Amino acid sequence: MKPKLFGLYFLIPLGLKMALQFNLIKKDKHSEARRAQITTTHGTIETPVFMSVGTFGSVKTLDHTELEDIGVQIILGNTYHLYLRPGPEILKKVNGYHNLISWKKPILTDSGGFQIFSLPHQRVISEKGVTFKSYIDQSYKKLTPESDIAFQEVIGSDIMMALDVCVPSTSSYDICVQAMHRTHRWAKRCKLAKSNDENSLFGIVQGAIFEDLRKESAQAIVDLNFDGYAVGGLAVGESDEERDHFTKFTTQLLPENKPRYLMGVGTPHDLIRSILAGIDMFDCIIPTNHARQGVAYTFSGKIKLRRTHYATDLYPIDENCKCYVCKRFSRAYLHQLTKCEEPTGWKLISYHNTWFYERLMEATRKHIEMDTFKEYAANFLNNVED
Repeated sequence: MKPKLFGLYFLIPLGLKMALQFNLIKKDKHSEARRAQITTTHGTIETPVFMSVGTFGSVKTLDHTELEDIGVQIILGNTYHLYLRPGPEILKKVNGYHNLISWKKPILTDSGGFQIFSLPHQRVISEKGVTFKSYIDQSYKKLTPESDIAFQEVIGSDIMMALDVCVPSTSSYDICVQAMHRTHRWAKRCKLAKSNDENSLFGIVQGAIFEDLRKESAQAIVDLNFDGYAVGGLAVGESDEERDHFTKFTTQLLPENKPRYLMGVGTPHDLIRSILAGIDMFDCIIPTNHARQGVAYTFSGKIKLRRTHYATDLYPIDENCKCYVCKRFSRAYLHQLTKCEEPTGWKLISYHNTWFYERLMEATRKHIEMDTFKEYAANFLNNVED
C-alpha cells in the first residue's frame, strides 16, 4: 500500500530515528507466511513469534530464568495495570520496567485499550481520552493518547501500542464507525506524542467485521507511518470463521516491510491459520490460563489432565517433548495436583505449555524457510486437536 492523503489523516513526515528494524528474511512460496527478524533496543526477535503475557511483570507461575530456558524472546506488559501499580513515579525512580523486573529482553506494552473496553460500567470515553475507576482503591484515573504514550515511554517499552477504542465485533455499524474514527484521531495524537527514539510505536487497525471499515482503517493507520501494525478488534465476539476471514483480509491491506501483529489470539490452530495469512506476532494468555485448568498442549492435541482416566497414567504429557516436566513428571501426578488445585500443578503445566508454544513457533520458522509451511500447516490443522 503506497502512502497517500486520506480524509483528515496524513502521512507524518519522515526523519525521526526509529529503534525498530524489520528484516524480511523469507516469504513462503505457497502462502503468505513470512520469516523475519525484528530488532529492538533490547534484542532481536525471530518471527513468527508468540509473545508470553506478563501483565504485572511476571508470566503466571514462571520466573525469568525459566522463560529464558524455554526460549521466550519477548514478554508483554499492560499499560492499564502498570499505570495503577506500580505507577509512573515508581517506574521513574527505578529507571524503567526492565530494571524493576530484571528482564533484559524486549518488552511490548498494550495501550490498555482492551482492558478499558472490558470495564463498561467503570469508565467514560470521550474525545480527550478515558476516565476509569481503579480496581485497587476505587479512585478515578485518566488516560489520554498523549499521557498513555508518555507513560509507555516511562515503562521503557521496546514496542508501544497506540491507544485505541475497542468495541465488540458484534456492535452495530454506526458504533463501529464512531469507534474506528476516534481510534484514527487518537493514533495521530499518539504518533505526535512520541518523544523517545528508543521506543517503537505500532498503530492498530480497527473496523470490526465490516470490510469497508477495515479498508478505511488500514489506509488511515498506514498513512501515519507507524513502526508496525496490529490487527485489533478481533476475538471479541465474532465467529472463528469471521476472525479468520478478517485476519486475512486486513493483513493483505498492510505493508510488507513492517511487522504485523494479531492481538489477543492464540490457540495453536489460530496461530497456524494466521501465519498462513501473513501475521508475524501473537500474544495470548492461553498457555498459562489453560494450564490452571489442567489443559496441556502437545503436537498431538490438547490433553485435559483433570479427567479421571489420567489418575493412573504414568506417561509424561508428551513422550517426545524435551521439557523438564515431561522428562520427570507423569500425567497421574499432574492430575493429582490439578484436582487438588495445588499451584505446583499450574506451574508445571504452564512451563510445558510455554515450551510447546515456543517449539511450535520454531517449527513454523523452519518450514517457512524450507517452503514447506503450507503442507506443514495443512497436516497440523487436520491432525492436531484444536
